[in-house]
Amino acid sequence: MECIYFRDINEVIAIHQKTIEISGGGADGIINLNSLDCALEQIQNDMYYPEFEDKLTHLFWVANKSHGFQDGNKRIAITIGGMFLFKNGFMGVVKDFMFKMESISYHVAAGNIEKELLH
Repeated sequence: MECIYFRDINEVIAIHQKTIEISGGGADGIINLNSLDCALEQIQNDMYYPEFEDKLTHLFWVANKSHGFQDGNKRIAITIGGMFLFKNGFMGVVKDFMFKMESISYHVAAGNIEKELLH
């Protein structure tokens, strides 16, 4: 399957700003986006992330755990995960993904769910 990826970290920054604005606020500042920027590139390498689920898991994990933004890291993980699904034609599962990942993202951030279980 040929995947459609995010253009670059600037697209994710714009999504983060809109997510913060729409979802109730918070700081929209950046702390360090190096890990998330790397993840955007890494998921394009099929040797490391051969299946779509592997790519989605890594993207969500890094966005949630790397604390690239001052606020909204769990929200951006959910949002870009949903958008990644949408961009790649999985429109039928986006709503369910967004709903279920709200609880899961909290547990990932708290360290209760490891990456293997998230997958």
